Amino acid sequence: MVGVALRVWIDQDLCTGDGLCVDHCPDVFMLLEDGIAYVRENGTVLNDPGGADSLAVVPPSRDHEVVVAAEDCPGECIFIEG
Repeated sequence: MVGVALRVWIDQDLCTGDGLCVDHCPDVFMLLEDGIAYVRENGTVLNDPGGADSLAVVPPSRDHEVVVAAEDCPGECIFIEG
């Protein structure tokens, strides 16, 4: 749908810490010192694991990279809404 922003979150319980998501889209994903991936929005890390506060809006220019990251994730822990 045109005009609908994607939103993404990570289930940290499933994250394997491989960092492939960061390789695909470092603007949206990052690894913290715990070795687990988190999402970020406008540079702010949303680190409430699995919580509603950790649902990041994806910049439209990064939609494709976020989808590819979710598809390639070995832990299948990236969830996209929108």
